[in-house]
Amino acid sequence: MGTAAMDKANSAPGQPESRPGHDPYGTPPYGQPGPWAPAPPVQRPQPTPPTGTHVPPVSPTPPGGTQVPQAGPPPQHGTPAGGAPRYDPWAAPAGHAAPPPSDPAAGGPEEPGGRRGGGRLIAGAAAIALVAGLIGGGVGSYLERHGTFSDVRLPQTVTEGAPAPEGSIAGIAQTVLPGVVTLHVSGSGEAGSGTGFVLDDEGHILTNAHVVRPAGQGGVIEVTFGSGDSARAEVVGQDTGYDLAVVKVDGVSGLSPLTLGDSDAVRVGDPVVAIGAPFELAGTVTSGIISATERPITAGGAEADGSDISYVNALQTDAPINPGNSGGPLVDINGRVIGVNSAIRTADGGGGLDPGQAGSVGLGFAIPVNQAKDVAEQLINTGRATYPVIGVTLDTGYLGDGARVGSSGGGPAVVPGGPADDAGMADGDVITAVNGERVRSSDELIVRIRSHRPGDRLELTVERSGDELELTVTLGESSGD
Repeated sequence: MGTAAMDKANSAPGQPESRPGHDPYGTPPYGQPGPWAPAPPVQRPQPTPPTGTHVPPVSPTPPGGTQVPQAGPPPQHGTPAGGAPRYDPWAAPAGHAAPPPSDPAAGGPEEPGGRRGGGRLIAGAAAIALVAGLIGGGVGSYLERHGTFSDVRLPQTVTEGAPAPEGSIAGIAQTVLPGVVTLHVSGSGEAGSGTGFVLDDEGHILTNAHVVRPAGQGGVIEVTFGSGDSARAEVVGQDTGYDLAVVKVDGVSGLSPLTLGDSDAVRVGDPVVAIGAPFELAGTVTSGIISATERPITAGGAEADGSDISYVNALQTDAPINPGNSGGPLVDINGRVIGVNSAIRTADGGGGLDPGQAGSVGLGFAIPVNQAKDVAEQLINTGRATYPVIGVTLDTGYLGDGARVGSSGGGPAVVPGGPADDAGMADGDVITAVNGERVRSSDELIVRIRSHRPGDRLELTVERSGDELELTVTLGESSGD
């Protein structure tokens, strides 16, 4: 049978042919989704049937939600009531008609939006709700412990007890500070303070003579250690010419003696650290370099008879030294004592040296430790110090270059039988150099001589009546205070 005959046989008599209208909720031609995604489930409104068409009643859903299958597939959209299909140019071509809906009970695939797809949606929503709950709970817990997000919490500083690097100023301070002490001295109408450092386990402490001078006879010297503990001290011996003194504390254990270095090995530019109690600020640490060595200085001179004058062939440093630093250690990079801080040059001192009554201007002076060690040993062993002499009287009124030998007080210019007499020195000679080093004044000559020991041999350059002579002198010995 031809195609036209089949169409005619299948047409219901008396039914006019009509073209179905376009369904805006339908799928694209041939019922296929676009190539980019599966067709989403779409709920379409039930079209209103033509007048007179019987609509079968909707089967009620039994209790419990059991789905009751229908007796047969519902009539396709656009099919006449008689059941005969009409020609529909918008339908799928013959042989490619969409398969009928599968029976869920038979295990076939379901329509989009069916029971199985809904289960996946429910499971996904549950997972999202679970993750959101976990995130919300975590945020709430964080806010409860740490406050709002706008709060700023700085990290806590971690303090470690690691030792300071060797050779650093911090490392030097750690090594030296336990052996540095502060002295508070009081006597009849006078009081003062200064610094000292521990020499040995027996309680001997080295300081400046001008620090302990206020104690006089029967005064009080109180030593305060770095730990804050204090003890009374007694003067073992002192010498104003060297500006050095040794005091001793008894019954104190756990002392930290400092290591003594070699001041003869010190070079200009070497880094140094000064430790003391300037203005009673105990444990003050300052640093600098060695600015000069063998700098001849005199300090003191407050007494009319000059008994408080000290003569020092000093180490010069720019490490800040102030009142109260006197007697404290000047140490090298290894923490070894190379000098005893003693005096400073002041800006308003008229060019003189002050043993500790004005501020620092970067010109500090320390007694070389080699000399201080010799004097300290003498003070500990005998209670007094000796110093070298050449056996002459110097003319303090001489204004020329050098130191002139001459009597100004009626005594002999050259002590008979003394070292200078034995070397052939005469009254009126002008000493201009010691071991080749220039001498410009009588004070400078004394400093040069006192930097040596009794028994040392010195080469003196002397001018006499326009001639220059070289004399060899073996130093004698004299007692100090």
